[in-house]
Amino acid sequence: MKKQPRILIAAGGTGGHVFPALAIADELKKLNPLAVFLFVGTKDKIEARIVPQRGYAFTTIWISGLHRSLRVSNLLFPLKVIVSIVQSFFLIVKFRPDVAIGTGGYACGPVLYIASLFRIPTVVHESNSYPGVTTRMLSNRVTKLFTAFEATSRWLKRSDNIEVVGTPTRESLGAVSQEDGLKFFGLDTKKKTVLVFGGSLGATSINQATKEIVDEFVRSGIQFIWQTGKNDAVLAETMNQKHIGWVNPFIDAMENAYAAADVVVCRAGATTLAEITRLGKAAILVPYPYAAADHQTFNARILAEMDVVVMIADNELSLRLKPELLLLLNDDVKRFVLSEACRKFGKPDAGSNIAKKIMALMG
Repeated sequence: MKKQPRILIAAGGTGGHVFPALAIADELKKLNPLAVFLFVGTKDKIEARIVPQRGYAFTTIWISGLHRSLRVSNLLFPLKVIVSIVQSFFLIVKFRPDVAIGTGGYACGPVLYIASLFRIPTVVHESNSYPGVTTRMLSNRVTKLFTAFEATSRWLKRSDNIEVVGTPTRESLGAVSQEDGLKFFGLDTKKKTVLVFGGSLGATSINQATKEIVDEFVRSGIQFIWQTGKNDAVLAETMNQKHIGWVNPFIDAMENAYAAADVVVCRAGATTLAEITRLGKAAILVPYPYAAADHQTFNARILAEMDVVVMIADNELSLRLKPELLLLLNDDVKRFVLSEACRKFGKPDAGSNIAKKIMALMG
């Protein structure tokens, strides 16, 4: 392998695609500080803001997903595919990558397809138990396909190029003690703490169910770290924050929030699951029922069937959240057992292992 490898990474659309890609890039940079990186994504999604902030070169192609509902924008989809393939061709000719990496999502499809035609080593990482359509389409073309779940292979065209490695997560996770995490939010270090979040936009069903029970829990000595998300920011303004603990539309330091929590209530996105299993958190998962191909339910069900988490369907929240949360908070043994089972499922070295395998692939 040459001393200055050129690494092309296609990732975009959601944080679930972008953050694992960034974690892989960070690990690759540790192994070879001379490596040259170029990220490819779209101009109006999260990657256009986050990737340059992290110091990586970034360029765009014209592509988007095909909406399942009837929309005028779907009429442009065939044209976007053609244009993005042409853009990917010239991009690869100019950049001359030694490897092309994708983390699922529509942005990586054209890039890895063209890279495979050039016989450049290609790698896909799929975080979800049920693989996205792009991963399924690329599975028989790529050199290596890394997954987070054993079950993923049943939906893919090949099995000889698949390896279960987990999902890369940020190194800062696990570096904060519970006491320091609680102090960060100005909370009582002697009280049990529940972390509730549903992503940057929020989860209205989780927020509504939490609102219905929070006062009762607070009266019994429980405190909350509650990220309402952008769409329900009004909750953060109207709730008695000092009474509850900490309520805000956003959490900027998730490593502190995880560290402070005794129990986590959240959605079941792949990155979130990688984080809670890395940390070994007793968790109640509420899969987002409208996620593409209902992949969050697939994710959560696999862990729930292994007694790693508690799973509550979105439409059962109002009935089940209170008793399930009470059970975990009041039963220290059950919470500990769940936490340890969660930790055993986690793969904290996923990022470094993937990076080493990619370096070997280039070599």
